This record gives sequence, structure tokens and C-alpha cells, in this order.
Amino acid sequence: MNAGKSTQILQVRHNYHERHQATLLLKPATDDRDGQDFIRARVGLEAKVDALVFPDTDMRDLVRDREAAGTLKPDCILVDEAQFLTPDQIGQLCELADVRGIPVLCFGLRADFRGQLFPGSASLMALADTIEEIKTICWCGKKATMNARLVNGRITFEGPQVLIGGNDTYISLCRKHWREGQTAPPA
Repeated sequence: MNAGKSTQILQVRHNYHERHQATLLLKPATDDRDGQDFIRARVGLEAKVDALVFPDTDMRDLVRDREAAGTLKPDCILVDEAQFLTPDQIGQLCELADVRGIPVLCFGLRADFRGQLFPGSASLMALADTIEEIKTICWCGKKATMNARLVNGRITFEGPQVLIGGNDTYISLCRKHWREGQTAPPA
């Protein structure tokens, strides 16, 4: 949360388009926070996604169907909120990279508010060629590695793994302050 993932994915997309290369911008339908078919960054950048990904979407079919409809093979596949993909979809993206030669860049969270890997993230951690961390900081200035869920301004470790929300629902913290439930400096 608040590390600039959306800004980064939109910048990568811009770089490809600036070189007249086609991208396939994807987003899981689960994330409807910014309007289901948009990616919006906190700094004001936004883009309409090319396709929404549902739990039963086959990523290979998505690319084949677009090609059959006359859309060029993408020069790159960009996936926002990749933690919401299924392990099968991560495998399909790997196949598109390995067999079709399409670079795939996935952006998302590693772990949930309890510190548990999302299924999609676990598959990415196991199968990705490279993993690059986009850093953000805790209120104390240390590296934030945890996403704390807030209920009435207090950290909770209860509830469903997926609850879509923004800065009013989640805060990025270092592990120490996440564990201690401390969302701000002592008064």
C-alpha cells in the first residue's frame, strides 16, 4: 500500500506506448476501488484497462481472443493487483512469457493484513524470474513491509483476506509497529 505500484505500472505502460509498442493492461475484477475498469494512481495518473480478469479467465485465451479480433500480439502484458490472480493464472502468464515470448510484469502486494501471502503472490514468489520491491515507509521512517487493516482507526487481524479499500482502510507499517498495533507516534 502507498508504495507507488499504480504509478509505476502506468509509467511502464507509457514507456511502451511512447515507443509505439502495444501493451495489454489487465486488472482483476475483484479490485473495484477506482472503478472496476480503471487504474488510478494517487498522483493523478489513470488509465482504462484493456481487460478485466475474473477468477475463471484463462490468460492464454485472453491473448488469443484479442489477436483473433485483430488486436496485435502485445509487446508486454502488465497486470495490476496481481495478488488477486489465481495460481493457475500465474502459471498461464508464465506460459505466455516462456512459450509466446511476451514479457509479463505483475504489480501487487506480497501479503495481506495478517502477514499471510495471497495465493497469487505465493505463486509469483515461486515462479517469477525477478522480483523487485517498491519501497514505502512507516510513520517512524523505517521501511514499511506490512499492510495493516484499520477498523475505527485501530489495527485488526480479523476478517476476510480480501477487503477492497484505500487509505481509510489500510496503512503501511514496519513490522514492529504492525505487530504492536501502533499506527502513529505516541501523543
